[in-house]
Amino acid sequence: MQKQQTKRPRRADTERTVRTILEAAERVLAANPAATMEEFARAAGVARTTVHRRFATREALLEELTGWAARQFADAVDAARPDAAPPLVALYQITANVLRVKTDWSFAMNRAAEDDHPEAARIHADVRAVCIRLFRRAQDGGVLRPDIDLDWTRRVYYALIHEAAKEGLAGADPDALATRVVDTLLRGVGTSTALAGM
Repeated sequence: MQKQQTKRPRRADTERTVRTILEAAERVLAANPAATMEEFARAAGVARTTVHRRFATREALLEELTGWAARQFADAVDAARPDAAPPLVALYQITANVLRVKTDWSFAMNRAAEDDHPEAARIHADVRAVCIRLFRRAQDGGVLRPDIDLDWTRRVYYALIHEAAKEGLAGADPDALATRVVDTLLRGVGTSTALAGM
């Protein structure tokens, strides 16, 4: 009976090389989405054969880049302890962490949103569920109004992050942007006087 082969984990030096290539590819693709494997190799400071040894095709590299960015996104959300930290603290920390990922991995994050990538789709679905749970905790804790639609609130929050990420790409500080996003989400842009007149 033939032994079933299991996928061996990459060695540490291989992991470093792969990460270097992916980081270089992200930088190059953010500037030129039509960039070639040779350009990725040049930006990574490795031989083109090294890139081809790790990724058989350009599409394979793009698939790995998309999955890598999605995993960074999931880690950014998990690091904020959304199910344990006080809701307002978790909301701010998630926002700042996600803005960093969306800034550092903008090409791959946009590709994950547009492409049919099973791992990225699963991760984004998991993060949506985490977001709803966090908003429910915020609602129960009096941070959010009891009458709001949580899915609508999530979509508005995502839209605010999307806009803030554009500012992040222009060099704005992620922490300051996170404060702006959370402040806009929780307080909006109207005055209390305007609300009293409604």
